[in-house]
This record gives sequence, C-alpha cells and structure tokens, in this order.
Amino acid sequence: MGGHKTTATITSAGIRIASVIFLRWVALPPIISAIYALFAIYVPSFILGYLNESKYELLDEVDVVLKEDILNKDEIANGTTDEAVVVEEVDVEETDTLRQKPLNPIGTLLKGTPNPNSFILTALTFLINAACIAMVTDMVYTPRWSHPSHDLSFARVGYVSDTEAKLLIREPDQSKMPITVQVHIKDAKPPFDNPLWQTAGDVKLTTNETDYTALVTIPLTHSKQRVYEWTTSNNHSGEFTSAPKPGTMPELFDGKFTFLSTSCIVPRLPYNPLDHPLAFPGMKHLAKVLPDLGAQFMLFLGDFIYIEVPKRFGESVENYRQKYRQVYASPDWPAVGQNLSWIHVLDDHEISNDWDSNSTGVYQTAVDPWRHYQTVANPPVAKKSGTRSLVSREEATYFSFTQGPASFFMLDTRSYRSKNSEPFDSPNKTMLGETQLGDFLDWLRHPEPKGVKWKVVASSVPFTKNWRVNTRDTWGGFLSERRKILEAMWDASILGVGVVVLSGDRHEFGVTAFPPPKNGTWPESATVHEFSASPLNQFYSPIGTYSQTDDEDVELKYINKGNSKFGVITMEKFAEGEQSSLKYTVYIDGVDKWNTVILSPEPLAQPVKSSGSFWDRLRGL
Repeated sequence: MGGHKTTATITSAGIRIASVIFLRWVALPPIISAIYALFAIYVPSFILGYLNESKYELLDEVDVVLKEDILNKDEIANGTTDEAVVVEEVDVEETDTLRQKPLNPIGTLLKGTPNPNSFILTALTFLINAACIAMVTDMVYTPRWSHPSHDLSFARVGYVSDTEAKLLIREPDQSKMPITVQVHIKDAKPPFDNPLWQTAGDVKLTTNETDYTALVTIPLTHSKQRVYEWTTSNNHSGEFTSAPKPGTMPELFDGKFTFLSTSCIVPRLPYNPLDHPLAFPGMKHLAKVLPDLGAQFMLFLGDFIYIEVPKRFGESVENYRQKYRQVYASPDWPAVGQNLSWIHVLDDHEISNDWDSNSTGVYQTAVDPWRHYQTVANPPVAKKSGTRSLVSREEATYFSFTQGPASFFMLDTRSYRSKNSEPFDSPNKTMLGETQLGDFLDWLRHPEPKGVKWKVVASSVPFTKNWRVNTRDTWGGFLSERRKILEAMWDASILGVGVVVLSGDRHEFGVTAFPPPKNGTWPESATVHEFSASPLNQFYSPIGTYSQTDDEDVELKYINKGNSKFGVITMEKFAEGEQSSLKYTVYIDGVDKWNTVILSPEPLAQPVKSSGSFWDRLRGL
C-alpha cells in the first residue's frame, strides 16, 4: 500500500514540474512523452492507493510509571543511618487504539496523493494533474485538430520599394475569382495626388500547387513617398508606405528611415488556457508600439515556423504548409501584418533543427511553402557573381535591395552550409557556399549610390562567436569564412559606409562590436556592429549563454530574459548629410529596454590608430 502512495507522489511531482516547464517556459517535444508516461503510471497508483489505504491509523500509546520505595525507612527514622536504600519500580502500560487519519488538505493537494478520508480532496488533487495533462494536450493538439486553416483567406504586404509593392493573397474559394486589387493614396492632396481608387492587378485563379496563394505586384507611379491604402474584392484591406528612393531620406516620418528586426515565433507560449490556440503574445506587444514607430518594414530573420515544436506530426508538404497557414490565421497577425511590409530570411526550424544537410532529405518539401508564402513576396533576387545568370524567384534563397540610406543583403545560412561537426577553423568550411559567398563579397565591395551610408547584413544566425551554447551552429563555427567576410566589411569603411549585422536565433539580445586589428590597415570607424534580437515569441534561457573571451568580439550589451524581443532601427542624417546616425532600440516584452547610437564612417576616411576610448563611449550610451 505504501508503495502505491510513494509512486503516486513521485509521478505527481514529475507531471506538475514537467508541465510547468513545457507550458510556461520551453515546449520541448520530448517532455510531451515524459508527461504522458508519468500520468500512465500515476493513474493506477493513485487509484490503488485510494482503494487500499486505510482510513485509520494505529495509535500505539505507552504509559510509563516510575515508583520509588525506601527499604530502610525504620533505620533512617531511628537515626541508625542517614543513607536511604531506594528501590525503583517501573510499570509500563501499552494501549493500541485506532483513530481516523487527519485530512491534511494542503499536503494532499500539493503532493497529488489520494486521501482515503476525503473524496473531495482526492478528486481535487487528481484533477490538478488531469488539468496539467489537458493543458499540455490542448497546446499540442488543438491547433492541429481544430485550426488546420484549410479555408484561410488572407492578404499581406511583402516587399515595398519606391516603384512597386508586392501583395500576397491566399484564397481557396474559387467562387471569389477573379480577385481584383485596388489601391489609392491615403489622405491625397489634389492636384498633386490622385485620390481615386485604381485597379492595380488581379488574381484569376489559385490552385493547390501553391497552396492557393498568388502574388499581385502593385505599380507605384507617384514620384514622391506616399502612404497607400489597398483593398481586395474578397474583403481584405490595409495600407503600406512606399520606400524612399536609394540614397534619399524619407519625406515622411520626420525624415527618419525606420525598420524592425526579430525572429522566432511559436504560438501560445507562455501558455494561457484562455488564449486563442493560435495566439502570439509577442505580436500583441509589437502591435501596441507599432503605430508610433513609422516603420518601413519588418526584417524577419527566420524561424517563422517551428516544424517540430511542440510536436512534429510528419514530414509531408501539408505538415509544413499548415504551420504557415496557422501563423497567418492567428488573430494577432492582422495588427502587425495588414499595414506593415514583412520580408523573410530562411533558418533551420522552417526545415529541421540545426539544419546542415543542404538541399537533401526533407529540404525540398520544407521550402515548398516557404517559397509560396515568403520568397514570392520578398525583395529582388541577389545577383549572381561573375558571368552566372540570375536564378528564378522560385529558386531564390538570398536577396538584396537598396532603399533610403541603406543597402541590404539577406543571407541564406542553411541551404549551402558545410556540416556543423567540421572543425570550427577549417579553411574549407562554408556557411554560404561558393556562389553566395562570392555574391556577398561583391556586394560588400560594391560602391553605393550617393546618400547610402549603411550596408545592412541580415543573418539568421549570430555573427559573433560569443554565444557559448551550440556555437557550432552560428558563425562561431565557421571562423575562416567569417574572417574573409569581416575583412571585406572593414574595407567598406574606406567608402564611407558602415556595416551592421542583424541576427536572431538565440532567443536572447546581444550587441557585439568587431573592431579591426590595430595595425593601421583600417580606421577605428571601420568597426562592424551586430545587433541580435529574438525571439518575437518563444522561450528564453534564464541562464546567460553569452560571454566575451577575447578582443575580437567585444560585448556591448547582453540581456537574456524576455519571451518577446524585437529591434527598432532608425537612421537619420548626421553632419549635414555627410554621415548618418543609426539608433538601435530593443523592446523586451513590449517595453523599451535599451538603446544606443552609432555613426557611419566619414567619407574617404584615412586609416587611423584606435585610441581605445571608443568602446567606453559606446558602452555608456
């Protein structure tokens, strides 16, 4: 009988601890099996313990009476002696009685064990564990069972330039065809602006081949930056802002060029049973501040879906497509996606965790929906180096574009990389592959139009080697190729262009500086900066995993806590336009937590020796 109760106590503790970890911290797939296994052991142990345990307990009472008797009382009385002879007699009386066990409601509810004297307490403590199982099951299976989103109809804004805007539409209902898209200038001011709605394009039909998605490219003919409203005949609407021309600052938003950066989203984490099964608390945080930011676009750095979290249900194309549909079907998506351009980088969880198998295995299946939902609405395909021809948009995995004061290169760190297990400093180890690396280096070395002061690199994984957990999956595991890239980045400073790396993946926030060697080849202003912010909605490590160990990667700021993190990057003119300032602000769980400002290099800066004071100034911002 005692064994059943002990088993119930141990398994109950395991269920509750594992459930809290899974629901409120990190939804690791192995925890699901562990919770169900513990519950399978707990139930019979609980029932047998309740049925077999007695309501009473045996109370063994022992009364001990000590009696003392003086044998030489007469001698003492006569004065013959003054020493008493004492005899001690011990009487022991043992009584066994039965009494009802105390209720101990707190112990019963905390331990999860049955109480034979209270059916109500027994039922309550069992229901606590049953509720843990129900909530885990709800988080894992309800989205799949109740929200497959086959009938999802939506439209979102993709890449927007100064001449066109891309609108992705999903509509499985063919009775809505053809779908027409109309657009007009918001708050138009005649005679310079045309206030009338104009037809910008249409969709004649959609098929299962693209999961019922289609792209409409909206031409923007106005020569000035404007805010446009769009609407579709299948009842979707929103707005977007045309981009400033390359090398020019925005005419809107007080002349500030602002965009956002983050990565990594999983629905309903931390778990709340009252939330919608497809809720993203981090999107709610973003939606609250978004109207005041004047953001041009969201640069999303991968892990838009987690195919294996909380559970992988298969490797078919439908399994992957469903994950994308569920994000776009979230009730929190319209507030952050209807009026904001989103452009995307590929990372591992769109394929499989820590993916390093190139285009083999499940890769082609995984990128099918990524192409239909993300790539098709992304910026232009990055140019191939040398004499190679351009790839089709369907084959594109990395992209580049220029607008306002910045040029962007969106890396693909998954499709071409060597095995993570190879030595970190192997000269032949590559993350980008030969062709992409060549294109990337060409882009870094290419002079930018006048007014472009920044080269922004979008990398799904951190460029720094300071993250000490699973370093091999970051650029810290590809040190030889990283060095080639760093040298090309430092070279860009000679042209008066600053280089910034934006990354995600780590579920933490870290700012790292990469100063050039103090050998006079590059000026101190050539320093490259990386801002790594994630997740938008995922777990975080309560234990820090970022640590500086040398002078190559200099820590400027590190914050590990927070389920939701995103960066706001704002560029402005500085020194009468000769330079540009870049302000980076990180929001954690919806709150502005930290910011700093860096400057682009001065044009045609000459090599100078580093004074060392730069880091002190930057840390103090």
